[in-house]
Amino acid sequence: MEKIKGLTEKEVHDLKEKGLVNYKSDVKTKSIKQIICGNVFTLFNFLNFGLALAIFFTGSYKNLLFLGVVFCNTIISTVQEIRSKITVDKLSLMNESKTTVIRGGVEKVISIYDIVLGDIIKLTPGSQIPTDCTLIDGDALVNESLITGEEEPVEKKSKSNLFSGSFIISGTCYGKAIHVGRDNYASTIALEAKYIKKVNSEIMNFINKIIKYISIAIVPIGIMLLLNQMNKMELNDAIIGTVAALIGMIPEGLVLLTSTVLAISIMRLAKYKVLVQELYCIETLARVDTLCLDKTGTITEGVMEVSEIVPLNGVKMIDITDALGLMSYHLDGDNQTMNAISAKYSRKNDYEVLKKVPFSSKNKWSGISFEKVSYVIGAPDIICDYKIKELDDYTNYRVVMLCKTNKVLDRSLPDNLKPMALIVINDKVKKDARAILNYFKEEGVDIKLISGDNPITVASVAERVGVENIKYIDMSKTKLEISDIVEEYNIFGRVTPQQKKQIITHLKEKGHTVAMTGDGVNDILALKESDCSIAMNNGSDAARCVSQLVLLDSNFSSMPKVVAEGRRSINNIQRSSSLFLCKTSYATLLAIIFTFLGRAYPFMPIQLTLTSTLTIGIPSFILALEPNNERINGSMIINVLKKSLPTALTIVSTILLIMILPGFVRLSKDEISTLCVIATGLTGFILLYRICVPFNSIRRILFIGLIIAFIIALIFLKDLFSLVVLTPKLLIISTSLFALDIMLFNFYTKLFYKVADKIK
Repeated sequence: MEKIKGLTEKEVHDLKEKGLVNYKSDVKTKSIKQIICGNVFTLFNFLNFGLALAIFFTGSYKNLLFLGVVFCNTIISTVQEIRSKITVDKLSLMNESKTTVIRGGVEKVISIYDIVLGDIIKLTPGSQIPTDCTLIDGDALVNESLITGEEEPVEKKSKSNLFSGSFIISGTCYGKAIHVGRDNYASTIALEAKYIKKVNSEIMNFINKIIKYISIAIVPIGIMLLLNQMNKMELNDAIIGTVAALIGMIPEGLVLLTSTVLAISIMRLAKYKVLVQELYCIETLARVDTLCLDKTGTITEGVMEVSEIVPLNGVKMIDITDALGLMSYHLDGDNQTMNAISAKYSRKNDYEVLKKVPFSSKNKWSGISFEKVSYVIGAPDIICDYKIKELDDYTNYRVVMLCKTNKVLDRSLPDNLKPMALIVINDKVKKDARAILNYFKEEGVDIKLISGDNPITVASVAERVGVENIKYIDMSKTKLEISDIVEEYNIFGRVTPQQKKQIITHLKEKGHTVAMTGDGVNDILALKESDCSIAMNNGSDAARCVSQLVLLDSNFSSMPKVVAEGRRSINNIQRSSSLFLCKTSYATLLAIIFTFLGRAYPFMPIQLTLTSTLTIGIPSFILALEPNNERINGSMIINVLKKSLPTALTIVSTILLIMILPGFVRLSKDEISTLCVIATGLTGFILLYRICVPFNSIRRILFIGLIIAFIIALIFLKDLFSLVVLTPKLLIISTSLFALDIMLFNFYTKLFYKVADKIK
């Protein structure tokens, strides 16, 4: 064939203008402008600034201090999200594949997303086919396992179709791009996965419910409370009291806490070469109870290895290794079997080659002739005309036979070949696969292997990596309903892409939280359907595109680190959420109560800023970044309410008690307000104490430091926070209230735990 020239630069430019380019179809990260707008223009910010405007018109400027928290929230969340975006973009750029094309008779290395229709692509052994092509020059052996799930290589000749996502095993060839972008075969399957999947996130659902209910309640409560307060006091005082009540209802720090912690998790995982493409999948993986694995590329490396040599007919091992050394030198790259042999046995070039017969998927053997001897390797049932009893011990393995003859080889197989040895070939298991699967087993995660390969082959791999109670099924032959077998079997072989998806769907319907790992086009539908999808970087672009997590070094050992990071994030968010929801709960209850009580609201905005900062804001962010690898148990909502509601009810009960104290003890309005601040702060510290147990050095310093800061504010910053001097009378009342708080807290805690157990 004459020299290949390919397209000219003008033709490439014209094709790009027409949109006939292999464009990137995955979703990009938000722009910096979108991030800033998304963090600034929020419902909570609008509410806070509206309330601040009301305070501004009263002239009580010190009560605008709560805006400092709002500004900090917005700045921190924006900076963390931008940092996370930059990290993800860098990893995505590292992840972008290159290919070689012929343009104007010159080889050029370009991004696979710059390929245009009609481009001539050079394909060499080991390279992945970037777009559907027609083979125009050369022959090749192609691994289409990412497309079909089948491990057996396919021989390709001139005018054969080469599918994107496949790999060249042997042979250098040239293909002409016949499809680009969505027209690719891989993309047609991927398009089935182009729907918006509802994120399975308790955290997101929990926060959205809080935002929804607060948004509905805050306006009518605010109007009713303001009208009530106006009947009891001047307009400015009524506005200040109402704003204080509404500010307490808004859990703006909870949203910041969640986004910040998850953004930091993304940056931490980046150190382990894990690309997080969806924020909340970190939480989902930490909750997974069923892990579905595609065999190839996940627990195996996608290459073969020689695991055993079985001599036949008394042939010496040295003669076998000499023969394999000669064949590996001259037939290296011929097929996967020969590659496995070449990787294990030293290559020799002692004799002149008379004839080579390359491997053919049709003939299922290959061979080489020297001056005195010829060697043949192939399927035992093809190259041997009588039964080899040793084969009975390896029925679950891939086995080839080494034979010899004195005849020079031809295209046809010679008669009377003399068997020398059986060569047992296995998928090469990743070194850490057994340890990782054992980790998940110890964590109570059920393992299921789903593959397009032979179920017997998959079962043998599963046995080697320590999967217990193996029970396999051939999905191409069974007539059983998938819903009836998904929990019974743990090995599924000969599975189609649609069946993989159905297996995931039925597992979810049975109440399981399912993670799926894969690398091929045949895994896309299952990856998209799973609660948490994990792709290997050395797999297909389409699989990486639809997955929530991408292991950039294709290293399955990163999985425990991802689970650990998820647990740290979720457990800490859950713990810190108790603090935020406590404030929202008691503020909402007090706002409703004081709407009908006919008494002045006891707090000013600046006083709630003091208690919220010291008992919620500072501790929540420090505790949220601590190490924490405990298993996630139970519902997040119940776990949070167990701690927050007893505290909120204790605060409400104590403040109502303070409201009736003037009937027995002479107290001014400012003294009542000061007692309410002290009671709220001390009860907040009771909750913080419970959350910090067991104490470590960080928690001890945090807890003691915050109490000292609270005391300093009460004594030395009383004017700033509109507090009165702590007289002996107030100290005695405060001490009595604190003792009562402890009893009430314990009572409400026991009560709610009983209720929660009944709900569970």
